[in-house]
Amino acid sequence: MSHDAPVPELPAEGQVSLVKLTTAGDVDVKDVLETTVDMQSGEPVTRREEPIVTRRELWSYYLYYNGDNGVGPLGYSMTLFQSLATSAGYDPVKGPGSSCTAADASGQCVLPWGSGTKAVSSVVLVATGVSFAVMASVFTTIGSAADYGTFGRWLLFAVTVICWGAQFASMSLTTPSRWGVAMALYMIGFISYGATLVFYAAVFPRLARNTAHARSLKEKYENGEIAREEYELEESMEKNRISNISTMHSNIGYIVTLALNLSLLLPLSTNPKVNNYVLVLTNGYWVLTGIWWFIYQEPRPGPPLPKGEHYLTVGWKQIWHACKQYKKLPYTFIYLFAFFLLADGLNTTGTLISICQNDKFSFSFLQNTYLGLAQAITSTASTLGFWYIQRYWKISTKKMFVVTNVVTIMIPLWGMIGIWTTKLGFHNVWEFWAYNVVFGLFQAPYYAFSQTMMAELTPPGFDNMFFGLFGLSNRASSMIGPNVIQAIIDNTGDNWKGFPFLFALCTAASLVIWFGVDVHVGRRDAVAWAEKNRRFAETGLLGEEESVASKDYAKKD
Repeated sequence: MSHDAPVPELPAEGQVSLVKLTTAGDVDVKDVLETTVDMQSGEPVTRREEPIVTRRELWSYYLYYNGDNGVGPLGYSMTLFQSLATSAGYDPVKGPGSSCTAADASGQCVLPWGSGTKAVSSVVLVATGVSFAVMASVFTTIGSAADYGTFGRWLLFAVTVICWGAQFASMSLTTPSRWGVAMALYMIGFISYGATLVFYAAVFPRLARNTAHARSLKEKYENGEIAREEYELEESMEKNRISNISTMHSNIGYIVTLALNLSLLLPLSTNPKVNNYVLVLTNGYWVLTGIWWFIYQEPRPGPPLPKGEHYLTVGWKQIWHACKQYKKLPYTFIYLFAFFLLADGLNTTGTLISICQNDKFSFSFLQNTYLGLAQAITSTASTLGFWYIQRYWKISTKKMFVVTNVVTIMIPLWGMIGIWTTKLGFHNVWEFWAYNVVFGLFQAPYYAFSQTMMAELTPPGFDNMFFGLFGLSNRASSMIGPNVIQAIIDNTGDNWKGFPFLFALCTAASLVIWFGVDVHVGRRDAVAWAEKNRRFAETGLLGEEESVASKDYAKKD
């Protein structure tokens, strides 16, 4: 594959270019260096040009997400955990020793918990809430540390291997008495799976900046061949292209995995260990598709860890400094806050509906596979459709995201109806089919556009730091929702009483994003902030004195 000549970055403010080495012909772009002189210290500073993304590297990136589709850690593991917990529990109306699955059961099911009991639905929500809290700790402690050296590369590899291990260990979950182990493995798998999504997504902005097309656009802009507005629009389209294609691959992987699982679920339907076999097969597919990213990823290391700093503490310092810059990055932080609430509402809504769905279909892996296929097929079609519409009419990322937000609000609203009637509101088989289809049509693009929104509002070069905060907002946000909902369910014994809170949460967050986030100005704020904190690129430390006032940001041309 031929490489275009690299476009060296403009010297940072306070620096003058000393030497610029370019390549010609087939010289590898990774050997290109740019040397500048810091005007304040007079010291020469050398930065290595990042390699252009190759086709092989990009496809290995897509294939990782193809396998990391969530079927195992997000779907089957929770179903297996809830199934074992229900089998181990008893009907509180009939007392200890009764079965929650008996024909005359009351529909309630509790487990011994501390000095009392707790509803199985609440136990699942507690496990989910604690998992999100652990994710928050992981993302804030080592998230931004991944911007240093090759730590981010190895961090993604480590959390991936942990998730693989937890999924393979599910072969041991064969009796109801092991529901506690099932809970632990579900949490480990869920936490590590959430971490893989965050640190995988953090790679995406850097990839998007280094495609041959993105480099060509940058060169044209720096040479004055295109206006800034055109450059920003086309760069945004390039980010959306990679984001949407990777999301599409995740959905294709979802379809392939579920179809493969049918090869076990149908012929072995009477085998008591078929669910365990399915989890192993699902995880094996991810190993097969995911390993290539760690082989073909090009080296794009960050700056070395500053002297005297530690990977476990530097992240908190960076995040603290970044948070103090909220006045200079107002739209970035407004989006992070609003998305924290939106993701909390959507993630908890999905968990609550999954609990209702598992009860309705008696924890059937086969039925959940059919429902998952409906969601996966519509997700793939909608991701391609939304991307085609956006590209054809040049619609902004925010407008596309707003469309998906409307459906996000409607899902818990529909669930609220189930409080007053059993004719509607996730009480019927057809409603779960409809939910999975609608979720696929609108919520798959939601994930793609929310990620692109974050990429556009992230200062270049600080990807892991801000995507760590985004991961806190997205995957680790649901510390509030599950805890509130499990308390409501414990007090009322009614799963549907949780939907009003989730509806209010999603609505409030969506309104803030719709009317409180200006992506155009926010993108320029982010670029200006990155330029003024350029010292990070050489020392790995942010210089507060180098930051500019927020009122000056939008004035930059």
